[in-house]
Amino acid sequence: MRSSTGATGVGRLLRDWREQRRISQLELALRAGSSARHISFVETGRSRPSEELVLRLAEHLDVPVRERNALLLAAGYAPRYPETPLDDPALGALREGLERLLGGYEPYPALVVDATYQVVAANLGIAMLLDGLPDHLLTPPLNAMRLTLHPQGLAPKIRNLREWRGHLLAQMERQIALRRSEALRAVYEEVAAYPAPDLRRDDDAEEPLDPVPCFALPLRIEHDGRVLSFISSISTFNTPMDVTVAELAIETFLPADPATAKYLQSLMP
Repeated sequence: MRSSTGATGVGRLLRDWREQRRISQLELALRAGSSARHISFVETGRSRPSEELVLRLAEHLDVPVRERNALLLAAGYAPRYPETPLDDPALGALREGLERLLGGYEPYPALVVDATYQVVAANLGIAMLLDGLPDHLLTPPLNAMRLTLHPQGLAPKIRNLREWRGHLLAQMERQIALRRSEALRAVYEEVAAYPAPDLRRDDDAEEPLDPVPCFALPLRIEHDGRVLSFISSISTFNTPMDVTVAELAIETFLPADPATAKYLQSLMP
């Protein structure tokens, strides 16, 4: 006999997360300090998991913070993680820290995005790259994927658009599988439907005189008659306890060659 409708709901969700992670009931039980029998009972709704077990299973299944709240609700418990608006005074120290980080990274580009790639903060290096884009793309809320891949955005300026576009779409696909976000899927479907990359090259754009071997896929983008080359790095917060903070990502762009670094440094006042 099933214990409750809530338990049935959470059991189905936990089973879906376990199967997506390709982990057996026995392996999950060993990781979480439970038994395969109990995990089976939870997944079929024969047993209602404790709040502690729900959180422990979610941790070992690497369930995103927002979805952990959904698991708790499905099991009949209150959400554990708040979702504090970024402009709330409680996150004042976080905002100040992000602004200092972005400012300190100048003249190199850096920005902060949320779970759907809405830009929540950016520095002057990003503003430089966006200079000249049409107003309809620069009207808030800005979306980093739309700005990058829209045919009237940065896409025509990206010299390796086919590779960079493929990288970004694959990144979004991985995140959709992890987060199961319909909002993120909507952004993905929009940008994936943009016209295919035009592979024609502008031979008048200045190429680096001394190409440098790259250790990661570079973003090669034209700016003011030059080709700038960047390697991107994405950082997230360690063990976040708030949904908003958990979904923030800081992307920084490191010059991939001496010519790019020298040019950006020349822009400093």
